[in-house]
Amino acid sequence: MSGEASAGVASDAGSASEASGDESAGTTAGDDALVDFHETDSRPPTVAIVASLAAAGVAATAALVASPVGGALLGVAALGLLGGSLRSSTRVLGWGAAVGVVGLAVAGYRGAPAEALLVAAVGLAVAWDVADHGVGLGEQVGRGARVRRNVAVHAGASLLVGALAAALVYGVSLAVGGGQPVAALALLLAGGIALVSALR
Repeated sequence: MSGEASAGVASDAGSASEASGDESAGTTAGDDALVDFHETDSRPPTVAIVASLAAAGVAATAALVASPVGGALLGVAALGLLGGSLRSSTRVLGWGAAVGVVGLAVAGYRGAPAEALLVAAVGLAVAWDVADHGVGLGEQVGRGARVRRNVAVHAGASLLVGALAAALVYGVSLAVGGGQPVAALALLLAGGIALVSALR
């Protein structure tokens, strides 16, 4: 009888040790799964931020040459686009672009040449579009993804559309007759609206 009891105790001890072994194995597997899991960085890729900042810098420089006040406003717009990219906020990007449009209007009102305004307008549009695209990429694939080619193609397409729109606006302004700042400003505004519609 005592032999059967000791055998039962031994088998219970063996079952307990197997159960504890299974639990420890499960815990180890769970820990490995937790270690392997990591949260994706949803910030915009660095290449998109750099490309947007470069385009905004071109816009601010072109406007600054034509009108110091307009150039200063476009510089503020560039900072707004940078802040929106770093915070992944399309609302801040919109505010930055709006400040840039005001800067373009001020430069046009102060008699800036149409060529400088067009360069600044295209640079601002490309900067905003690339920054907005970068925010979308960050949300979809994360900051660590390889998106250099994607950003380059998108920026190139935006620049091409912007250059074509600028050439069209400039050609129409020459055909209508230069030297009329109000007409030129109206044409630039219409071209900007068409450009934003094409980019979106």
